[in-house]
Amino acid sequence: MKLTKQELLEIKGGAISGTLINGIIKGVNSFLNLGRSVGSAVRRISEGNICPL
Repeated sequence: MKLTKQELLEIKGGAISGTLINGIIKGVNSFLNLGRSVGSAVRRISEGNICPL
């Protein structure tokens, strides 16, 4: 079966790819890890548990 040029132009894109989902999940995980690090730093500063330099 051959498609005409007009039929080929009317083809719409498919579903979300696995690569896109994986990238979004990695971005969310990075954001959560950043939040944990900042939260731990704030807690340590407020409790005075900072290692002297």
